[in-house]
Amino acid sequence: MPPVVDIRALHKVYEEGPMRVEVLRGIDLEIAAHEVVALCGPSGSGKSTLLNILGCLDRPTSGVYSLGGRDVSTLDREEQAWVRLHYIGFVFQSFHLIPDATALENVALPMYYAGVARGEREERARAILGRVGLADRAEHRPNQLSGGQRQRVAIARACACKPRLLLADEPTGALDSRTGVQVLELLGELHREDGLTIVLVTHDMGVAAFAERQVHLQDGVVVDERRADASSG
Repeated sequence: MPPVVDIRALHKVYEEGPMRVEVLRGIDLEIAAHEVVALCGPSGSGKSTLLNILGCLDRPTSGVYSLGGRDVSTLDREEQAWVRLHYIGFVFQSFHLIPDATALENVALPMYYAGVARGEREERARAILGRVGLADRAEHRPNQLSGGQRQRVAIARACACKPRLLLADEPTGALDSRTGVQVLELLGELHREDGLTIVLVTHDMGVAAFAERQVHLQDGVVVDERRADASSG
């Protein structure tokens, strides 16, 4: 089985007039199926840019990014959108829920864009909300939910189209420590039960310890990689 993520000699350069900023400088990275990886590093290290490329929200300037054996480095915007919808789930620090939509509607939305019939997407959305412990909050809007509940809705939405790769950008950053632990435990359950491959971006080493492997970036390059058993020893 090919790795879910296979990145080779990845560079990302932003140019504005005479200014040229090289954010990623030759990243090589493999992420195996069912692995949980944390991308760590200080602000400006390149981890958010790398996450955007992993999520097909941006394209590298050079290098190759293979997702599940398919080169997605040079896809156009329409092709990127299709890959995001069918292969990738996103969880954000600020949830990004639609404020006027219920939890059920938020979770069902990706399935609408994927062409799932109305009855099936509602049934699946209710089932996913049940899995994340929110069956009784299906008709609540985001402003009627706690921060932890909103993040659970966001995780349910991210899993709605059964992605191969789940990307989580500071998923506990807006939560208190106890709720953050609960969210990580939920991600762990989904990883074990559904075989999700998960990539976390975090500056919190407590969150990074949840991952099986930590990839540390600095100034656009990978400076260290360590597995959980090594980092705990």
